[in-house]
Amino acid sequence: MIKKCLFPAAGYGTRFLPATKATPKEMLPILTKPLIQYGVEEAVEADIHTMAIITGRGKRAIEDHFDISYELEHQIKGGSKEQLLNEIRGLIKQCTFSYTRQIEMKGLGHAILTGETLIGKEAFAVVLADDLCYCEEEGVLAQMVEVYEKYQCSVIAIQEVPEDQTYKYGVIDGKLVDGTDNTYRVANMVEKPEPEEAPSNLAIIGRYILTPDIFDILRETKPGKGGEIQITDALLSQAKEGRVIAYKFKGKRFDCGSVDGFVEATNWFYDKM
Repeated sequence: MIKKCLFPAAGYGTRFLPATKATPKEMLPILTKPLIQYGVEEAVEADIHTMAIITGRGKRAIEDHFDISYELEHQIKGGSKEQLLNEIRGLIKQCTFSYTRQIEMKGLGHAILTGETLIGKEAFAVVLADDLCYCEEEGVLAQMVEVYEKYQCSVIAIQEVPEDQTYKYGVIDGKLVDGTDNTYRVANMVEKPEPEEAPSNLAIIGRYILTPDIFDILRETKPGKGGEIQITDALLSQAKEGRVIAYKFKGKRFDCGSVDGFVEATNWFYDKM
């Protein structure tokens, strides 16, 4: 059973400057909810209620968001706007939030390793809040928990991307398993390959379920592309032993780490209202 979800949220969000100079990228709103709240709601839908958040300097707004604002509550109590806080109140009541800081920005792998003290020795989920996912029937993380329960190894979410876009992602090579058309046993993974070097167009997106041995692997992982510790390199060690499943999820995904994706998500959710 997956009980904890890790949110790496220490990055600078430079693609959204100057908006992110003083505001965490994860707090940028799609309509009236910040990105990270969508991620927490997705985790809760998967029956995960312990949130471990990796923050950094200037990220205090994330902690404040998942806390009671007594002055604000007092000001709107009994008024028409009080109901606007119902969703976040519900999350605060259902979930436990813990935080630790990533002192140096050394890549996603390093951010996940920083969360070891919050996770302990158990399998856990990872959500990158700027990958906003939506599925009408069942959230992406809930789908992945079912895959994990079946295979009992690390699970990564993948989607097909245009072949000329592989340089933006980690890309997998694998074979379909158990007669499915959406579940692969990973044989190889390449971080941000050029199109001519990509083993496929199946790209890893910001949803993972990781087994606890990933921490020991990350400790031994040397900096890779960009001089950063890449989670893809660590997962490759597991994949070589047949212990990584890639799952082509059902639903939509918006790359809200880019301005184009952020605008697309805003328009899509507005039209859905």
